[in-house]
Amino acid sequence: MRTNRKELRLSPPQILVLGFAAIITIGAFLLMLPISTRGDQPLSFIDALFTSTSATCVTGLVVVDTWSTFSIFGQIVIMILVQIGGLGFMTMATLFALVLKKRISLRERLILQESMRATSMEGIVRLIRRVIIFALTIESIAAVLFSIRWAFDMPPGKAVYYGIFHAVSLFNNGGFDLFGEFTSFQKYAADPYFHIIAMTLVVSGGLGFIVLADLYECPRRKKLSLQSKVVLSMTGILICVGTLVFFAFEYANAKTIGTMDLPGKILASFFQSVSTRSSGTSTVNIGDLHQGTQFFMIILMFIGAAPGSTGGGIKITTFALLVAGVVSMLRGRDDVVLFRNRIAKDLIIKALTIILFALFMVVAVAMLLSMTEDRSFLMILFETASAVGTVGLSMGLTPELSAFAKIVLCVAMFVGRLGPLTLAYALGPKKEKELYRHPEGKIIIG
Repeated sequence: MRTNRKELRLSPPQILVLGFAAIITIGAFLLMLPISTRGDQPLSFIDALFTSTSATCVTGLVVVDTWSTFSIFGQIVIMILVQIGGLGFMTMATLFALVLKKRISLRERLILQESMRATSMEGIVRLIRRVIIFALTIESIAAVLFSIRWAFDMPPGKAVYYGIFHAVSLFNNGGFDLFGEFTSFQKYAADPYFHIIAMTLVVSGGLGFIVLADLYECPRRKKLSLQSKVVLSMTGILICVGTLVFFAFEYANAKTIGTMDLPGKILASFFQSVSTRSSGTSTVNIGDLHQGTQFFMIILMFIGAAPGSTGGGIKITTFALLVAGVVSMLRGRDDVVLFRNRIAKDLIIKALTIILFALFMVVAVAMLLSMTEDRSFLMILFETASAVGTVGLSMGLTPELSAFAKIVLCVAMFVGRLGPLTLAYALGPKKEKELYRHPEGKIIIG
């Protein structure tokens, strides 16, 4: 009996997979309730499942308009799913345990470590406390600032509700908004106040809680970890490159930023660059962008945000290791070095595995959708990258998807949120240490 019990015990990756699946299922059934929608016609199971998956996986792709379709109850369900999905269901469970003053077991700490992508279990409960404090503090401040701004455009009660909803959505890189008809934040394309708050939320959520905690400790410790240095430097580089590319490609496009003044063009370009890697919100119509801009956005969505953050993608640290590995190879060096730190070979192999798995997912999903959806391949590829990267930007295809395509994108969002390695560890056999090594072979490449 003891042996059977041990075999039935779930590993941390398996618990994460089942936990997210359970939350998505519960969310789908809640969204199907008559109280969740505005009209007399309840939401279909496929649309409810897609919306629940998109919210829990903090993606933001929508098949129905959030404001006109869902009642206040339904919108609150979506907001809660976004919050749980962004922080992680184990983080929320730990919050309740801390409130009830329950002891966090060793097994629960292992699951938290897996959930947060932490390198060690040491101090994991302290990190979770800070995650909760950081998230609630940042969201509360942003909600107040948003409420003040929107009090000029709508009744005070509605402004407060909008402030809370969008603060949660943007910080958790959820991509959901309440402005109707899939327009996202296009009406605020020239509003500096909105841009500053929104971009601060998106960047804060995309940096990762480990980096935020490290920045909090920096004045006392007088130094940053290698993780924080890589994340901060790559975030800055990608934002600047994205801004320059968007600005150059769309400068004369009258349908996007061509009619704006120079400060407006810079601000809009900056926002799209920040949003593309994770948040899924926009101040321009994505379908009106030049094809070159759309393809570049696919690359940014594929890269994504930082590990342990509310964002998705292959993660910027994975991309940084790939670039550093290529540079080291071209320079003829044996070691991959970042900020005067040598990177272990197994980390490089792990990064390549993640990238190849993600590429396989994008290619497979795009091929499946191209068989059922009669649209341009670029549009299909864009929606696919948005789903796998859990970004949420759309060229307008998602609301018109067939039932089969919606299910395929649900799987893509689920895999993208959990990460390919977590899913592989959950579904694969238990890792065993090899007792022997094969002889080294030679093969020609390149």
